[in-house]
Amino acid sequence: MNQILNVKKIVQFLPHRFPFLLIDQVIEYKKSMFLYAKKTITGSNFFLGHFPKKSVFPGVLIIESIAQASGLLSIFSNGQLVGKELIYLVNIKNAFFKKIVRPGNEMMINVFLKKQKSNFEEFDGVVLVNNTIVCTATLLLSRF
Repeated sequence: MNQILNVKKIVQFLPHRFPFLLIDQVIEYKKSMFLYAKKTITGSNFFLGHFPKKSVFPGVLIIESIAQASGLLSIFSNGQLVGKELIYLVNIKNAFFKKIVRPGNEMMINVFLKKQKSNFEEFDGVVLVNNTIVCTATLLLSRF
């Protein structure tokens, strides 16, 4: 099992940058199996217009954090991206938002490789705050 990668290492693998890089740290991963990551939600620009009097981290960004963690697991399992190749989110299934995420929360993003076929990979994602599930989703990603 491989452990802890900080933002300086993560940006070597993902094309995303602040404020759209939604992974602060990789805690642990096992090739072709799982990846556990962390994101601390700060009072960033995302909150200026999204329920300004009652800040809520947007659900689409929670899904994006699952996609980024899944992309990292794909890279760690199948090798670096080549040339202009990127990993794209191509399908979202069974996304459920069970709790609200707010500034100051620390999201734990857990992704599990479910299946792989050709250049498509399906991942199950679970996001927790304080050991409570806030979101679950199944994502399909593809390299091209």
